[in-house]
This record gives sequence, C-alpha cells and structure tokens, in this order.
Amino acid sequence: MLKENLIELYQKSFRENKELPALSDYFKKESFSYFEMAKEIAKLHLLFEEAGLQRGDKVALIGRNNPRWCIVYIATITYGAVIVPILQDFSPNDVHHIINHSDSVLLFAGDIYWDTIETDNIEQVRAAFSLTDFHCLYERHGDSLARFQREIGKRYRCRYPRGFTSKEIAYPKIDNDSVAVISYTSGTTGFSKGVMLTINNLTGNVLFGVQSKLHFKGSRIVSFLPLAHAFGCAFDFLAALAAGTHITLLGKIPSPKILIEAMGEVKPHLICIVPLILEKIYRKQIKPSLEKGVVKLAMRVPLLDTQVYASVCNRLTESFGGEFTQVIAGGAPLNSEVEEFLHKIKFRFTVGYGLTECAPLISYTYYKDFIPTSCGRVLDGLMEAKIDSPDPQRIPGEICVRGEHVMKGYYKNPEATRQVIDEEGWLHTGDIGTMNEDNTLFIKGRSKSMILSANGQNIYPEEIESKLNNMSCVLESLVVERDGKLVALVYPDYEQADEAGISYSDIQRVMDENKEVLNTLVAPYEQVTKIMLWPNEFEKTPKKSIKRFLYNR
Repeated sequence: MLKENLIELYQKSFRENKELPALSDYFKKESFSYFEMAKEIAKLHLLFEEAGLQRGDKVALIGRNNPRWCIVYIATITYGAVIVPILQDFSPNDVHHIINHSDSVLLFAGDIYWDTIETDNIEQVRAAFSLTDFHCLYERHGDSLARFQREIGKRYRCRYPRGFTSKEIAYPKIDNDSVAVISYTSGTTGFSKGVMLTINNLTGNVLFGVQSKLHFKGSRIVSFLPLAHAFGCAFDFLAALAAGTHITLLGKIPSPKILIEAMGEVKPHLICIVPLILEKIYRKQIKPSLEKGVVKLAMRVPLLDTQVYASVCNRLTESFGGEFTQVIAGGAPLNSEVEEFLHKIKFRFTVGYGLTECAPLISYTYYKDFIPTSCGRVLDGLMEAKIDSPDPQRIPGEICVRGEHVMKGYYKNPEATRQVIDEEGWLHTGDIGTMNEDNTLFIKGRSKSMILSANGQNIYPEEIESKLNNMSCVLESLVVERDGKLVALVYPDYEQADEAGISYSDIQRVMDENKEVLNTLVAPYEQVTKIMLWPNEFEKTPKKSIKRFLYNR
C-alpha cells in the first residue's frame, strides 16, 4: 500500500494551483480555474449531502468529455463515494444494466444520453442531473433536490458565509484501500465485469504521471480520448489535475482536421493517443506522399532519404503543435510497419501497456529509451511481472502482474475475480508475450486469439493482421482458422480503391495479390490460404477492439 493518497494530492494541488486554468471546453470556450473547479466541487458536495449520499454509494456518469464531467468525477471520489463512468458508446440497454448492476443511486448524464434512458428501468436511482449545468433532470420522489439545485447559490453562501477560500478546499480522509471507481469494460447483460479500482490504484498511476514529469505545473494537454476509459482517464485527466496542468477537452475523438487545429492552438506538452489515429495518419497522409515522383526517387538515394525522413518528422511534429515532449500510444497494439517508420524518422513517441484492471498502467519507457516492438519497461517500485513460460525471454507465455495498480476485483463477481487473480496476487492478463532481462515487455497477442497450428506452432493472428492492414485497399482485417487453415477476412478500403481507380470487381484481384506478398513476410506456418472480402466493418467493443468471437466459426 502506498503512503501517498490521491485525495490529499488533489487537496494540495487545488490549493497551490488555484489561479491556474484547470479545465476548458474547446468548442464551448468555457473554462474553469483550479479554484473555480474547487467551488463547483463544493457545491456538488452540498447536493450529495442533501441527497443523502453516503460513503461508498455509487454515482453513475455518462456523457462526452467536458469540464462538468470531470468535476462530477472528482467531486464524487473526494466525497468518499464511488464513481461509475460509463462509456458513451454503450447501447441504452447496456447503460441501464450498468446503472443497475453497479447499484448507482445518482446519475449525471449528458442531455443526448439522458434522452435514451428509461427511468422505469433504473428504479434505484433517486435523481438524475444534467452535465450541461447540473440542473435536476429527474427525481423519483418529490422535487426537493430540484428545488435545492435551483437555490444552490443561496445554500452555498449559507455554508460559506465568509466566502469560499483555499482553506475551504478540504476533503475527508479516505483510506487508500477504499474503492473509488467501478469501471465497466463490457455492458453485456449476461456477464458483467465492473472493475473495482481503489484510491491506491489511482494514486499509483497519478504519482507515476507526476513524478516522471509527464505533467507539470502549468503544462498543457488536449484531451480527446474517452475519459470513461482507463488510459485517457489516468493520463489526460487524473494525473494532469494533480500536477497543475491545463486540460483542454475536445468532447470525443475528433476528425484529424479538428484534432490538428486544436493541437496547433493549444500546443500540448504531452499527447496521449490510440494507435488507430497514428495508423490513419501514416496510411492516409504520410505513406502516399512517399510513393510519389521525386520523393519516391529521393528515398532510394543515401543522405537524401535522411533529409526526407527529417522533413516528414518536422511536419508531423508541427501538426501536433510542435511543443510536446513525447507522444504516448496505448490502449491497443501499434501496427509494426507504422512503429518502424516512426522510429526511423526519429519521431518522439513511445508505447505503453496497461489494462483497466490496473487503472491502467503496467509498463512504459521514456521515448529516448524506447525499444521498438516493445511496450515499455514494467513500472519499477509499483508493479512486477512474470511470464508463464519455461524461457520468458524467448518462449512466449501469459503475462502475469501484481502490485499497487492491480484492482480489488470485479464488482459482485467473485468467481470472475478468482479466475484472473490467483492466491499469490498475480493478475493473469490474458496477453501473451516475452520479457527481457531489464523487465521490458514484448506482447505477441491475446491468449484467447492464439491459434495452434497442426504442427504445434503458436500463431498470433494480430501479428499477421498488422502486416496485412498496411496493404493496398485493406481497411481492417481479421485472421481466423477455417477447417485447419488460415483465412483472412478483409473489409476493403473503398475510398482508397476509388482514388486508385480500382473498380469493385477488381478488389478481389488486389486481395489475391496482397495474399502473395503477405505470405512472403510471414513464417511458413503463418501463411494465409485465401483472403475473403467482408461486406461490413467488423463489430467492435466500445474500446474499438474487434469482437473476434463473432467471427471464429
């Protein structure tokens, strides 16, 4: 257990940084300083008291990233209650189920999400409030909370008759072992897994973000990853507020054009990104530019190719604002070709690894020390890892971790908890990989997706897909086993086909050519027998991972 405590870190940060900007909505141009944010938290604490909220009670939260989403989150955990952030991509049925399964008694919702919620399906919720301005949207019995909110200014002045000062930024002592968050990675009604994260779990991640200077007093960040997801929450939000960082919120992952505009305006010091965005930029902008005329010729000439790489790196750096220390990719594996290219041009990027069950960070390395194809070094002093393999450096095995970041368990699901956390406290991640002598992890794939070949070879379809996804007219792919043979399902990139003048009837021919090239890049036991065109994009989880189980038949 850590000696530091997240609630105490926030109390200290909010006092010391009270004059600095804390939260800004990029589109609404609405901002809160640290002191203004603290005042809004104090008002919500009054509301929680009026609603009879007790320590350990659950508060559900769904909406796009905005300052009030952040304020509700912080107000809840500094009160001693438990926040239940819900991914905005969940279906209404899943949202109802999560609210009920978590035993949430209050709900804060963005207006468009509230319109999809049926109050008859969330009977234990006492009241719901809007993330637009915290007005009461619904009250199950009477209208006392609605009246309270209409008079919140008067109530606030009564509580602080001499005015709210930095001394009033004082939060109760909340033990590190207390659950602070229940995070649902799936909304499936038949088997819900609400990850219980403690104050200690969050503290470890936040401390790492502050002590490693990912964030610092007065630094800037553009937050566009969903804050209901562990990666964005920890490093775009929680660690940033503990350091005194100014967070500019974009609401949700924007188009590349809007993202680049925002980066140019804010000039962030750190960029947390999902690989999908880097891969799109590489495939749609960088790679085509390198395959044209003079540039293509220059790439074949020693020294000139170095100049081309430097030029590409400078343009990419400027498009992200130009002032960032590094770009951290996480949340999913980074395509190997994209990673190799970014490393070749000396772009300031690194790749981390984590799980929601670890709030989320397990491994990370500063970009200057980053080893390509790895996902960083296991966090020293916070986490430890082992590979379930007779030779962890050479033979892949399941990655198991334990330490300060490992969850308390799955809410109301002790059986699922026992299946992943053993008696010695090791969390079995379900990821397969190796680890070198300095504790740097190299992930091969998911144990559930691994395919065992007829001659006993372990095949990791993700590695094959990463090569196929960079080929002509491939938007996304999935390698599956059919009748003992490997088949690649491909959803074509019709936009790229149109630009290249490839007709619909010729796409299968292009895929057959892709197959021949692919099979020269993989091991003999990894060769694909055919590529099948898939009519639609593959169905995905809210975290944008393909639901493989739907296609393994």
